[in-house]
Amino acid sequence: MQWREVLHPVTMQRVALLGPRRALRPVLAAVADAGTVQLDPPPDDHADGAATQRLLRLGRPTGLVPVLSPEPPDLASCEDAGRLDLIAGEAELEARSAAALERGRVAALAGWVPTVALPGLADRLAPHGGAVVPLPRPAGVQPPTLLPTTGASTDLTALVRTYATVPYADVDPTVLAGLAYVVMFGMMFADAGHGLLLVLAAAAVRWGRWRRLERLRPGWLFLLGAGLASTGFGVAFGEAFGPTRLLPALWLRPLDEPVRLLVAGVAVGAVLLAGAYALGTVNRYREGGWRRALYAPSGIAGASSFLGLGMLAGGWYGHVGWLAVVGSVVAGAGLVAAYAGLLVAAGGGGAGAAQAVVELVDLVVRLGSNLVSFARLAAFGMTHAALAAVVWSATTALWHDGGAAVVAAALVFVAGNAVTFALEGLVAGIQALRLEYYELFSRVFDTEGVPFRPWHVPFATQEA
Repeated sequence: MQWREVLHPVTMQRVALLGPRRALRPVLAAVADAGTVQLDPPPDDHADGAATQRLLRLGRPTGLVPVLSPEPPDLASCEDAGRLDLIAGEAELEARSAAALERGRVAALAGWVPTVALPGLADRLAPHGGAVVPLPRPAGVQPPTLLPTTGASTDLTALVRTYATVPYADVDPTVLAGLAYVVMFGMMFADAGHGLLLVLAAAAVRWGRWRRLERLRPGWLFLLGAGLASTGFGVAFGEAFGPTRLLPALWLRPLDEPVRLLVAGVAVGAVLLAGAYALGTVNRYREGGWRRALYAPSGIAGASSFLGLGMLAGGWYGHVGWLAVVGSVVAGAGLVAAYAGLLVAAGGGGAGAAQAVVELVDLVVRLGSNLVSFARLAAFGMTHAALAAVVWSATTALWHDGGAAVVAAALVFVAGNAVTFALEGLVAGIQALRLEYYELFSRVFDTEGVPFRPWHVPFATQEA
């Protein structure tokens, strides 16, 4: 897979599906079985076909999954055999056939197809007299979004899909969002021992033979990434099942230098926010050109405000006058551009101007609060270290007593680490997700896409 395909939803093609007007069923059946075409919605009125009427008379059971037979089935025989699934499949063909546009001897339906699926679809339709005709994209219509279905990114799509459907024009942030998530999780769950346990859990989920773990398989890459990040930060902090001194601290020990760690957490947040603004600017350009990219609060205007206020704060804190001046100019330009964009969006006039002022103040306040929010990366990292330190202190105290207390020490160590692992894993997972959604995705996404939902009614694998 090329890198462009990783950073963009699957390319879609607008198509017309053509078939003989009097022999449209096999063409539609081939389309339904392929499951690669999102057809335009049929009219609201239902088809008045034999299968549809029979299904309405029988009542559609809950959970009925329609299937097709290669040839038109005998509906009475299907009813006698209890094959309502075949009747339901035939009813879907009737509805689609009724929605087809007919001209002379040809019937046509319009829809969207992934470009990579076009050759295979054409081969399926050709034996039945059908054809696929590419069409230009209608003006103002957003194609449906399908994220890549191959490669490592497929194991990470749930992270983005839970928040929103990526607009077709936008960059697909799945891989970048996954990396950001595991970094934030690792900083809060910083323990080399606990991280290695996550790595082992990921290996068990991915390659293990336990059926109970099969439902976790789509998330194995998250477990692996989180485990590696946690191990890395644990090595940096000298944490391995707590302050056991099994590892030297390559950077710092969280409880010994809390202020330095808090500053580092905010710095990591600043880098992630800068990346979100950069991605948001690209998306605004792809959605509406340079004008939208320039004036959007999640585009150049917001990025300039963020950069300028950061330079201003750095100049003031470090007593660097020129940096503060440059920061003031950059922030001022960004806020003016953002106000102009907000004013236009509000409709202008006095009420629009007042609304734009309120939204601009909110933009500035959120810039500061969102940045400070990343201090939780350090705060929960220290919480993890503190809990592990309590467990280790209790373990060593019992161990030094000797005798039966040694067994108690082992139990305290195992149970304490189990509780810390479960509690901090849950907290770190939720907090990393919160930062991803509220601080980062709110800048990456400005609109929501339309998910690709292909029409899929497969051929029956067996007959009754």
